Amino acid sequence: MCRVDFVENPGVDRAAEPSSWVRTWSGLFEPGTRVLDLAAGSGRHARFLAAAGFRVLAVDRDADALAGLANIQGVETRVADLEGASWPLEGERFGGVVVTRYLHRPRFDELVDLLEEGGALLYETFAAGHEAYGRPRNPEFLLRPGELLERVRGRLEVVAFEQGREVGEPGAILQRIAAIRGAALSCILPSGASEQTDGCPPAPGRLRKVRSPTGVPRPEP
Repeated sequence: MCRVDFVENPGVDRAAEPSSWVRTWSGLFEPGTRVLDLAAGSGRHARFLAAAGFRVLAVDRDADALAGLANIQGVETRVADLEGASWPLEGERFGGVVVTRYLHRPRFDELVDLLEEGGALLYETFAAGHEAYGRPRNPEFLLRPGELLERVRGRLEVVAFEQGREVGEPGAILQRIAAIRGAALSCILPSGASEQTDGCPPAPGRLRKVRSPTGVPRPEP
């Protein structure tokens, strides 16, 4: 298990800007694929993903929050209760699923089921220890150490994982994962590596090479 202190760009309005984790690992999504932005809020990630050429479904229970996405090309919105008795996304499939700053454990398995073969999950939210910095403080909304790794074990291939303290004001304890369904990844290229010299095999079919940022920690086996 790795624990790191990671730094977001100082002075950035995190409520408006996409997460650095989503910006970094959205390269796992196939070009033009359909991506779900779950609990999308006002749509900071939906906007970013649509601008990158993905077809985005932004889902949230707050119709007012989604209203600002009405005229964004490439974004479909849906008002839905994600914690009700019935699962509003039953039977749908996506090439990517993005979840940030949201946790509802009873639906996690169904969330993974939304991924098509080769699809990627990008998940980032608050973790235990964050209560020292502010809300949420309820353990129901805070991930346990290593919980995201446990929840995808045997179902998804983990590409990257981090947990630790976000440096800056206000501070935060976050946990985040990038993981793929199925054998969709040929190899991860360290930043600056050459595809001709890194020893990665050719990427046939849906296998693809993805370049990772410098210093992204990997979970210990």
